Amino acid sequence: MVVEINRERALEIIDKISNFIVIRKMAAPAIMLIESLRPLNFIGSQLLYFLAPFAEIIFNPKEYQEFAALLENREYVKILIDRIDEIDHEMYREERKHKKLLRKRRVNKIRKFLGFKTKSLNDNE
Repeated sequence: MVVEINRERALEIIDKISNFIVIRKMAAPAIMLIESLRPLNFIGSQLLYFLAPFAEIIFNPKEYQEFAALLENREYVKILIDRIDEIDHEMYREERKHKKLLRKRRVNKIRKFLGFKTKSLNDNE
């Protein structure tokens, strides 16, 4: 049974998958994997249909087939990659800023220890 998927439902599935990936902090590996396999998206979707009898034991059959149908369309694959990147950027923006500030402070301490001139770091940078 091949499932047709409309744009609204495809975007819902893309959001669900994107959130699943980003919450587990797997955005970079997921984007790299999807980008590297993008030319094979149709073959990948057909592989998902082939594995459907086994995968549907674990996953919701309707959503699984909708995901396989989603992968057939290159436009949706591009949207999936963009959405993963967008959600990752939104969720971890503050964390990245904080880590960058800590890195600057660490470098500043090392420079000070070695006798180089150092700049004062504000939290506003």
